[in-house]
Amino acid sequence: MIFYSWSYYLLGVLLLPGIILSIIAQSRTTHNFNKYSKVNIRSIETASQIARRLLNNAGLEHIKIGSCSGHLTDHYNPKTKTIRLSHEVYNSTSISAIGVMAHEVGHAIQEKDGYIPIKIRSFLVPVIKFSSYFMWPLAILGVILEFMAYTEIGFIFICIGIGIFALSTLFALVTIPVERDASRRAYKLLWETGIINEEEGYGIKKVLNAAGSTYVAALITSILSLLRFVLFILSLRKD
Repeated sequence: MIFYSWSYYLLGVLLLPGIILSIIAQSRTTHNFNKYSKVNIRSIETASQIARRLLNNAGLEHIKIGSCSGHLTDHYNPKTKTIRLSHEVYNSTSISAIGVMAHEVGHAIQEKDGYIPIKIRSFLVPVIKFSSYFMWPLAILGVILEFMAYTEIGFIFICIGIGIFALSTLFALVTIPVERDASRRAYKLLWETGIINEEEGYGIKKVLNAAGSTYVAALITSILSLLRFVLFILSLRKD
């Protein structure tokens, strides 16, 4: 049992590329956000005011806009039909704030347009949230049963646990087109409404692209974690 425990941790080396990429991506995101937080756009409207204008132009007058605490905690809640902007974004006129705000407006428009990937992601959220409570108990129970000679039953439990984890990998995969499309919509909205000029647009692209790289890093980490679990289980079956 101790040997297999060590083999599981040794396989953790597979996660190193994902961890390194995550650190780099997060560093880029923070750097670009901080850099362009100091540069204001020409408009005297704040991010929340521009958000209201963009939503109204898109026929989404019913979408509410509110604030939330935390750093880069901005999000769109499809259940409450509310865009929440962090305090540092809500009343700001900076390039970073406008880019982040427009990205969340992009999510609201995705839902209005029936964008398929965001529908899939919304479906997966409660499924993953519920099933995640059972992933580790099932996997651990499976390993215990394996060592108690209940090999087939144990293997079934382990596979179910891995299957649940695979759902989170699928979620990470679906998230990438959702986030990229929201950023594309964000830039298009700001450009077509004349809110930003070419120079400001360059800064917004830098902020949004850096943020998007964090989702790619998350997917790679999730895939490597899944591979780690599969290799560990295969080592159990081999012996």
